[in-house]
Amino acid sequence: MKKTLLCLGFGYTARALAPRMLAEGWRVIGTSREPVEAEGVEMLTWPGQEVPLEGVTHVLSSIGPNAQGDPVLAAMGERIAAAPGLEWVGYLSTTAVYGHRDGGWVDEASEISPSSERGDWRALAEAQWQDIPGLPLHIFRLAGIYGPGRGPFAKLMAGRARRIVKPGQVFSRIHVEDIAQVLAASIAQPRPGAIYNVCDDDPAPPQDVLGHAAELLGLPVPAEVPFEEAGMTPMARSFYGENKRVRNRRIKEELGVELLYPTYREGLRAVLEAEDMESFVPPAEPPGV
Repeated sequence: MKKTLLCLGFGYTARALAPRMLAEGWRVIGTSREPVEAEGVEMLTWPGQEVPLEGVTHVLSSIGPNAQGDPVLAAMGERIAAAPGLEWVGYLSTTAVYGHRDGGWVDEASEISPSSERGDWRALAEAQWQDIPGLPLHIFRLAGIYGPGRGPFAKLMAGRARRIVKPGQVFSRIHVEDIAQVLAASIAQPRPGAIYNVCDDDPAPPQDVLGHAAELLGLPVPAEVPFEEAGMTPMARSFYGENKRVRNRRIKEELGVELLYPTYREGLRAVLEAEDMESFVPPAEPPGV
């Protein structure tokens, strides 16, 4: 039987994974809130159209939760639980479920202790997926995602980038192509019940990352702005409320993954090569926040 991957939420990560699976002869189905096209992928508008589960062997869910938990399970949880022939189910979560650790290290055995609303929602959604008996579930806790179209270069070129400094603050991050290879490796060697942190080897201060991006462009490194004076939105400030370093040993030891971009240095260079900065035209006026 032909393997079929259903991507519930055909977003940035699913778009990176799909070409890998299509190249191996898989059928790929994706859902999106608005009608979109993706080469080789059978796209559905959801909510709206019926999402088929018959013949689906693998499911990847990346649709974000709300205060009630996972909207996918609210809409089709019973169908997923009863679906025959599921060999692998992947749920994309976030390292926010670990909460604030004052810069300390966490791994998959660390206690779930969210310190933000988005962390609370993800922890609830994880538990809801885990409560489905017999589901071949794999949870992937993703660090901050970057890649082509999600790098700092456009802001730097437009003069809108700020190096916000909060002493001791670090973030873990991951290139989208490394997420895709982790998911493909898990699909190839499923371990139902497994939880994987997906991040690179180098948790780093955000101002260092932005400074390196400026150097790659040959631009002056933006001046530092103290966190207290940054005038950030509540959402942006909430990210700085969590400070931790995330270990990724399990994806290497269990899945044999060798990161394509083990630090932001290799990753940013690859993003720059993928983006056409030479034709970039900055806006006449900076857009509103």
